[in-house]
This record gives sequence, structure tokens and C-alpha cells, in this order.
Amino acid sequence: QVQLVESGGGLVQPGGSLRLSCAASGSIFSRYTMGWYRQAPGNQRELVADISSSSDTNVADAVKGRFTISRDNAKNTVTLQMNGLKPEDTAIYYCNVNRVSYPCIECPPVRNEYWGHGTQVTVSS
Repeated sequence: QVQLVESGGGLVQPGGSLRLSCAASGSIFSRYTMGWYRQAPGNQRELVADISSSSDTNVADAVKGRFTISRDNAKNTVTLQMNGLKPEDTAIYYCNVNRVSYPCIECPPVRNEYWGHGTQVTVSS
């Protein structure tokens, strides 16, 4: 059974830093894309950053230059380093792992996806 356990959220002042970590278990995730999404009250869940199995990264414009994503395949972990935090970064942050596969040549793609329970990040003075 796949489990994603997030850690590192909390309360920080504007301009501060936090480091979120997600530990995955229950499968081999080296072929999965791993990433972080966030959801603020009243807003839809949005992608913050993700990193592919080949370590290509995709970072949302709103956090580009401030947040860095990395992964450790040996430990099945993905980390989000958040610097220069702003009040608008306040949200619940969710770890996500996903993989698109093709069961057969003519089959449509199948997306396997797992979510963590989320960790609260609050940026306030």
C-alpha cells in the first residue's frame, strides 16, 4: 500500500524559509514524477513544482526563483526548499507522486496517482 508522509510545515514570518519533505513507501518511485501542490482557502489545488524520473523540474511562475524541488530516489523522498516566503504562499501543501503508463500498444494512457494528507504552511507576521 502506497503511503506519502509529509513533514516540515509550520508558521514562518514573511521572507523566511521552510523545507518540506515527503517520504514515499509501498512501491518503487524512481519511475514516478514526484511533486508538491498547494491549496489555499477558497482556491483550487495548484501545482507548485514537480520533478520527473529523469530529474527534469517544472516550477510554477508564482514561486520560481524562490522554491527549489529535489528528489532522492534511493530514499524515495522529494523535498521542497521554500525561501523568501510570502503571505500568499499560505496554504496546505500536498505531496503527489504520479506515473503515466500504457498497458498495451493500443491502450489509452493510465495515470496512477497518490496524494499525501497535506501539511499546513502559514506565512504571517
